Amino acid sequence: MSAPSPAAPHRAGFACFVGRPNAGKSTLTNALVGTKVAITSNRPQTTRHTVRGIVHRPDAQLVLVDTPGLHKPRTLLGERLNDVVRTTWAEVDVIGFCLPADQKTGPGDRFIATELAKVKKRTPKVAVVTKTDLVDSKTLAEQLLAVDRLGREAGIEWAEIVPVSAVSGQQVGLLADLLVPYLPESPPLYPDGDLTDEPEQVMVAELIREAALEGVRDELPHSIAVVVEEMLPREGRPADRPLLDVHANLYIERPSQKGIVIGPKGRRLKEVGTRSRKHIEALLGTPVFLDLHVKVAKDWQRDPKQLRKLGF
Repeated sequence: MSAPSPAAPHRAGFACFVGRPNAGKSTLTNALVGTKVAITSNRPQTTRHTVRGIVHRPDAQLVLVDTPGLHKPRTLLGERLNDVVRTTWAEVDVIGFCLPADQKTGPGDRFIATELAKVKKRTPKVAVVTKTDLVDSKTLAEQLLAVDRLGREAGIEWAEIVPVSAVSGQQVGLLADLLVPYLPESPPLYPDGDLTDEPEQVMVAELIREAALEGVRDELPHSIAVVVEEMLPREGRPADRPLLDVHANLYIERPSQKGIVIGPKGRRLKEVGTRSRKHIEALLGTPVFLDLHVKVAKDWQRDPKQLRKLGF
């Protein structure tokens, strides 16, 4: 009788998704974790913090680092975001390069591939073709060939090329299966049940910013920053009916943008509050009173002092 095979060792480590803005990185992070930990928006450039989503499996713990989209920077904020990306690449165990199936590979992808080729050879690079639910099989096949070619031209040997749809869930489990073997043998790095290591205040600010980005005109996405000033349990509430007071400021760059965010008779700001409060209550598991104010921080994206104040 053959001896029983020893149990496979537990693995734990870090993976990060890179790609141009709006390549589906945050949606994929949320799909793998199984809940909303990264803000998603159909506006490019929404992620500004490296959100870590934690995927718990019996055989492994995969910690996903969600970086901002790498792009040619036009402002000091843009440069700082690119620095965040490069620092992250140097520290993870495996890198996933996200390329949407519904868009041809272009200069932005070549720029990232060239940068990726500079990352040490021993870090495996997986090409993830996202948004496969938006294309037919012929378009998908053409995109897979284009991605293979992109790697060859940049001097990258893809460890895998995986098509996925975070929206339909197709092949998301397979992607996790493929990433795990590249992690080092290790006990879990985070307690069971933890889904992110982001401080709650940062996540609450991100949920408010996501709600504020919904449906604003194109000139605004980069101009909105949110700072949660305080989160305090309301005093004198009975134990079975707690209420958390959240005070937050929504910063924009110019007085003219105030009207866009607040809306006629304050309707837009009220919608932002209602929408984000639902998500905040789901995140924190407690009823919330949300106090939102809109303030102007003149040209904050270009001002080092303002950037520091707003957490960049």
